[in-house]
Amino acid sequence: MVPDDMAAWCALNLTFGFEPLKGHALVRALGDPAAAFRLSRNRAREILGPSKYLDALTPRTLELARDSLEGLLRSGYRFIGYGDPDYPALLRECDDPPLGLYLRSTSAPTEIFRPDRPAVAIVGTRDISPYGTEWCQRIVTTLARTPEKPLIVSGLAIGTDGIAHRTALEQGLPTVGVMATGIDDVYPFRHGALAARMAQTPGCGLVTDYPPGTAPLAVHFLRRNRIIAGLCRAVILVESKVRGGGMMTARLAASYDRDVLVLPGRADDLRSQGCNLLLREKLAEPVTDLDTLPAQLGLGAAPRQRPRDLSAEIHASYDGRLPAERVERLAELAACIRERRGIGLDALCRETGRTYGEVAADTGILAADGFICMDLLQNCTIKPKNM
Repeated sequence: MVPDDMAAWCALNLTFGFEPLKGHALVRALGDPAAAFRLSRNRAREILGPSKYLDALTPRTLELARDSLEGLLRSGYRFIGYGDPDYPALLRECDDPPLGLYLRSTSAPTEIFRPDRPAVAIVGTRDISPYGTEWCQRIVTTLARTPEKPLIVSGLAIGTDGIAHRTALEQGLPTVGVMATGIDDVYPFRHGALAARMAQTPGCGLVTDYPPGTAPLAVHFLRRNRIIAGLCRAVILVESKVRGGGMMTARLAASYDRDVLVLPGRADDLRSQGCNLLLREKLAEPVTDLDTLPAQLGLGAAPRQRPRDLSAEIHASYDGRLPAERVERLAELAACIRERRGIGLDALCRETGRTYGEVAADTGILAADGFICMDLLQNCTIKPKNM
């Protein structure tokens, strides 16, 4: 059975999802969320004034919410109403907190949104550069070495979000994806496997305030961004144009009095103009030193990581398995990639004087064994763990 309070908060969320302040005002006036659906029309008008929501404040809406929740709970999903003790404490502090949240996870809400564990949002453009990719991975990897290991929050989108989630999982950090769809869907479709992995990993999960069946319309993403900002103590914007979802999240975080940090970029790079703008407006602090970043975020001092001897590691991995000349060639290629982040195969051919076939085969080996990563355009970057 669905508890009355849970059904009431769900019904309020269905009704006032885009204007939660009206739902909160109604509950404050009545003292009981379920009472909102037993009001006379005149009494509802007295509290809300002339409103498009009056027709929804009926027992029928409450029963529809109850029926929807019964199906979700049977399928393993959860719903956390604003009045539930499990509701995330930081989100509750915001000016416009959602009336309820849907959760997909193997863990209880108290294990995910622990008050004693800081949460950090990492957001940015879908069109992330090799520079942004590397730094996003390095930032998350650094946070994984801190005494207070944070929850990594992002929006499950292509680009920065997906990199942040995947790196968190690889580094053993909990991560939550905030979605602009119903909890029964995943957008983009290509992140279905990533979303499933997050939902099945203890301490991780997917969350949204949209009811089941909600499509990923453009108007839905701002509402999602406010939850990302509200759940976290700090937001790190990796790359963004002047306009974009990451910029919206960063500005919302600043309005919630949260810490905002940005990765500075080149003055002529469109993907860094948003970050540089927030620095000029003094709404954000720059991320320039990974050794001091954890202390900036209040996570304690992470142990300094000594630069790895990439050549020695490549020799240790391949000596005896491949001809000595080939191993040396792999080490030289990795050194070139380390020096020129995001270099493509054609440029590597020019730099090394080797044929395209040789370079393609060697980068393929290095990528398969985790020394480098390659994007869809075959631009190469050293993996952060090997920096």
